[in-house]
Amino acid sequence: RFFLNSGFLVVMNTLGHLISCVLVAYGFARLRAPGKDVLFLVLLGTMMVPYTIITLPTYIIFRDLGLLGTMVPLWVRSFFGNAFLIFVLRQFFMTIPLDLDEAATLDGAGRLQILLRVILPLSRPALATIAIFTFWWTWNSFLDPLIYVSRQQHYTITLAMNTFNQQYARSAGYYDRILAGSVLTLLPMVIIFVLAQRQFIEGIQMQGLKQ
Repeated sequence: RFFLNSGFLVVMNTLGHLISCVLVAYGFARLRAPGKDVLFLVLLGTMMVPYTIITLPTYIIFRDLGLLGTMVPLWVRSFFGNAFLIFVLRQFFMTIPLDLDEAATLDGAGRLQILLRVILPLSRPALATIAIFTFWWTWNSFLDPLIYVSRQQHYTITLAMNTFNQQYARSAGYYDRILAGSVLTLLPMVIIFVLAQRQFIEGIQMQGLKQ
């Protein structure tokens, strides 16, 4: 049950980041608008705000929405973007030649068609990087589930392991089970990285390049 809860959060957060971050990054990389550079600097400025500062306001918002004790606060924020992931995608999109956009426009493609049929197929390494980062953050997240989840049926794997450790850490003869649980917790991350390490490394190498 705990693995399923964490897996559900991974899927929802990955989907949310891919949808929201791709759209925003495409706008910053390809579209022209007054004040776009200023907005991008504001976006980067949000990366400098410590997470602990926004924890209480975010908690109050979800409390007023009546979402405390549910898993919604653990995934709904991903559909509103992430500054770091937007930056990574924007830098990658800027390495794709504008000639491809112009050729697609001459063929009658709109902005959304260019994004879906030109930009995204060429951005698989960057998208894999986004997915791996999201998987890593979500799977290892402990503070957010601890704050928002109250019922055991909604526990993620990190909360479950913490409860397991508190229950058996002081009991003799249970260290093997704690170790086994820790290995099982790490196993999905190792598998994902091994399967996608080529795209991940390529995406990291390309994120700092500009056209």
